[in-house]
Order: sequence, then structure tokens, then C-alpha cells
Amino acid sequence: MLSLNPKDLTIPILQKYLQNAIAPRPICFASTIDKNGNPNLAPFSFFNIFSSNPPIAVFSPAYSGRTGASKDTLLNVLDVPECVINVVTYSMVHQTSLASSPFAKEINEFEKAGFTQLASDLVKPFRVKESPVQLECNVIEVKELGKQGGAGNLVICEIIKIHIDESILNEANQIDTHKIDLVARMGDNWYCRANGDALFEVQKPITSIGIGFDNIPNQIKNSLVLTGNNLGLLGSIEALPKPEEIAEFKKTLKPFVNVAEQHQYAQSLLNVNKVIDAWKVLL
Repeated sequence: MLSLNPKDLTIPILQKYLQNAIAPRPICFASTIDKNGNPNLAPFSFFNIFSSNPPIAVFSPAYSGRTGASKDTLLNVLDVPECVINVVTYSMVHQTSLASSPFAKEINEFEKAGFTQLASDLVKPFRVKESPVQLECNVIEVKELGKQGGAGNLVICEIIKIHIDESILNEANQIDTHKIDLVARMGDNWYCRANGDALFEVQKPITSIGIGFDNIPNQIKNSLVLTGNNLGLLGSIEALPKPEEIAEFKKTLKPFVNVAEQHQYAQSLLNVNKVIDAWKVLL
């Protein structure tokens, strides 16, 4: 293991390690306005939601690691404590990146990046028409984390109105993960796209309690075939199949040549989320 003390690293090197390790990160495309009515638009990947009741999002415009200067977005929310958080999709990612250029404060990034200003209902900053989800927010607090270059400023926002393009909704009127086509930031110049084969489901054990890793027999836990993800799935079931269910299932199977073949077949079932059937093969 490469073990590092953050205090021994320069800010650019430390940030490089952190941004490559803590990823992918959702992107806040923040629209703000200064006290003279000049709009600003900038993306931030230090961003997430932190509460549903009340609905709170937080993003962090850090002081420049090179010059220590404040971002225009930070200056704006301190003057006019409102913003619009626009989500970033694959179809707009290059324009969004263009908006991150260090334009002078009086320059309108909407115009420079080719986005359309859309009037908000409850706040002064404009929405980005091309974004399929736009969150109008009141800024309830700005928490400075330090004064040196690279230090973040937590902009804590209460979402007061949500706008959603109906084209990304499913039949239940909820956002369809496959339709929204979001992107996220990785380290360096890399992004990732939440679409196609990059998407996969993992059922969350909110109400069920699985048997756990510790209740998996050692001969299965010590498998040379099954992975940690496979074992995690096996440990997620609430109860093992009954002996009569196992016996009936095994009547449909040909004898396995060896344990490896048996575990490979169980793995193929796990890969399509047939966890109970995988247990029937393994027991």
C-alpha cells in the first residue's frame, strides 16, 4: 500500500489523488447572479444531496489552488443567496466543460457555452433550458472550510422548486435512469456516463435482513471461483432454501465434474440475480 500524509503533499498532488479515488462525482451546474443582475454559470463536482426533509443540496466552490482567488459563483451567492442547480447530461457535457473556463466576471457563461437562459419561478438566477432537471434553491448557509488555495466553501442550498423535463419520466411519472443519461466527474480529464452497460441494479436491504457473510459455509466462502460480490449476493437472502426444494431442483441438473464447475454454474445464476437457485446448486 502507498500510504500518504495529506500534509506532506502539495495541493495539486493531493487533489489529484482525492479526485481519482473519490469518483464518480455528480455535477452541480450552478447558475447564480450578482447584485447587479449579471448571470454566472459554472460546474462543480464537489456536490451531492444531503437531506430530503428539508430537501438540501450542497456544493463547494473552492478557492483557486493556483491563485487563491474566489470563484465568481461564491461571490455571487454571498451577495444574492440564491442559485439554480442544473443536472448535466451526456448531450451537454462539452458545453458544460466550456462554461468552466475562467472567464472574466462580467462575461455571461450562458452565451459563451451556448446555453439558453430560462427565467426561474422563485429565484433570480436563470435555469439552463437544456438541462432536464433544474432545482431552484435558496442558499441558507455558506461555510468556509479554510482561507488558503484549495479550501472549499460549502454552499448549503434548500431546494424550493423542482423542474423536470417530461421526456425523461417513466410511466409512473418518476425519473427514468436510462432516459436521463447523466454524466459524472472522475479524476483528471475523465468523465463517466451513467447509461447502457454502465448501469446495474443492486437491491438495497432496507426492510429485509440477510443471513450474512458469516453464515455462508466455509467451502463456499473459500471458493476459487466465487467473488466477493457473488458471496455478498449469497449472504443477502433472508433464509436458505428448504432441503426438499434443493432436492427437487437438483433433479433438473446434470452431475458436475468437479467443485469448480459447480461453482461456475452457481456464479452464472448469480450473474442474472437467481440467488435462491444458486444456493440450491451450492448446497
